[in-house]
Amino acid sequence: MSSDFDVNARIKQLCEERNITYYELAKRSDIPYSTLSTMLHKSNQPSLITLRKICDGLGITLSHFFNTEDAAISLTDSQNECLSLYNLLSIEEQKLAIAYMKGMLHKL
Repeated sequence: MSSDFDVNARIKQLCEERNITYYELAKRSDIPYSTLSTMLHKSNQPSLITLRKICDGLGITLSHFFNTEDAAISLTDSQNECLSLYNLLSIEEQKLAIAYMKGMLHKL
């Protein structure tokens, strides 16, 4: 990662890739929309706590946030599809999906 890594541009890129509006990201991240909007439009850098919340809202880790090389992530097509669908869910729906998968494991 270079020293000129643009955190706000990365947030915008990840939202675009996931087709998530900034309003939806704010809701998923449990931060005020005004905070996110001001940060992105005035190029203010988020605190580490805010960035962690944003990563949670995007369904990624901080490591994934800063890793811009797709080659480092090797998932099967099915795993990618599962993660893509998961990222479209609300936080509550994500919790239900995880509970469902855990329940499926106990049936085996």
